[in-house]
Amino acid sequence: MAKSLISIRDFSTEEILHILDIATEMEQNKSQNILQGKVIACLFFEPSTRTRLSFETAANRLGARVIGFSDVGNTSISKGESLKDTIKMVANYVDMIIMRHPLEGAARYASEICNLPIVNAGDGANQHPSQTLLDLYTIRETQGRLENISINMVGDLKYGRTVHSLLQALSNFKANFFFTSPDSLKMPDEYKEFLTERGLQYKETSSLNEYINCCDILYMTRVQQERFRNPMEYEKVKNFFRLDASMLDGVKPNMKILHPLPRINEIATDVDDTPYAYFYKQAENGMYVRMAIIAYLLGYK
Repeated sequence: MAKSLISIRDFSTEEILHILDIATEMEQNKSQNILQGKVIACLFFEPSTRTRLSFETAANRLGARVIGFSDVGNTSISKGESLKDTIKMVANYVDMIIMRHPLEGAARYASEICNLPIVNAGDGANQHPSQTLLDLYTIRETQGRLENISINMVGDLKYGRTVHSLLQALSNFKANFFFTSPDSLKMPDEYKEFLTERGLQYKETSSLNEYINCCDILYMTRVQQERFRNPMEYEKVKNFFRLDASMLDGVKPNMKILHPLPRINEIATDVDDTPYAYFYKQAENGMYVRMAIIAYLLGYK
């Protein structure tokens, strides 16, 4: 079977560090025509801006051609075609499939029914491994290391696939975790048990002020309306946290604020002008890391 990236746990610690090193090379040389003649499919069964555009740009900068869709309404899926048939059909045309899907496990299923590299660009509330790798790249860039980082994960920790993947990855580097969320959006027990099994520490709170001065990375997330079945439940928590510049007095001088974006109300715009805001550079880093992922899985790096 071809090597795929479905979960961050598909990559060893050595592979993760190798991807970050390739990404550094890509940032220094943004156009490398090493994939000329390759065709990559970007299949987005769910809306996306940064992830889709950065993957497509990454493929183009490596010299590959990109096909695919960003709206299932324009495809045979709207006529009732199964995921299996869609993947099998597209696999005939391309060298790699990058896919986002609302159902957990969809990317893993795709990797089992076709012998191409599959990259999971997000499957429901489950995993988002390319986001995790760009987060690791950004953490290393801002802190000079990955080991023994203190990270405060804030917001929707129940449905947030970015924090689930990042937690698993940082467990390889002995991170210290703070979980800040409303009670209804706490980090699921399975992830807390994962940390406990590895002897790693975490603390939980529902107050953004409690651990804001303790962390190297403040990882903000939005409350994801699309994951809620009950609109009233979303209304209760949608504005639970709002970070503004006045709250940053007393934070560690090396602290950086990350966010997988899009942001809604959880970070005030006055934070953008502080030395702690790093989420726009974080989004830029996504292109270099996704160039590295594509080149690695296709055997060119």
